[in-house]
Amino acid sequence: MGSKPEQNVAAQDRDAMIARKGRHVSLVIAGAMVLWLGAQWLGGAMGLPGRYALLFDFAALAALIYALVNIYQLWRLRQNSQG
Repeated sequence: MGSKPEQNVAAQDRDAMIARKGRHVSLVIAGAMVLWLGAQWLGGAMGLPGRYALLFDFAALAALIYALVNIYQLWRLRQNSQG
């Protein structure tokens, strides 16, 4: 019976880690989109060549791929914690 509180603490730590990772992923996605939109607008306003727009697109794509990998890891953590 002594292991119940230890399991409860471990479950709380795991839940906190999952929540923290979820917040991180949401901030990466939101930040990438805001920065991408701002870069597109600023590039157009400054008359930058199209290659800079492509650079901004690739940077946003890299951030979204990073977020996708983290979402997969988050999904796996939740699957492992449920059973």
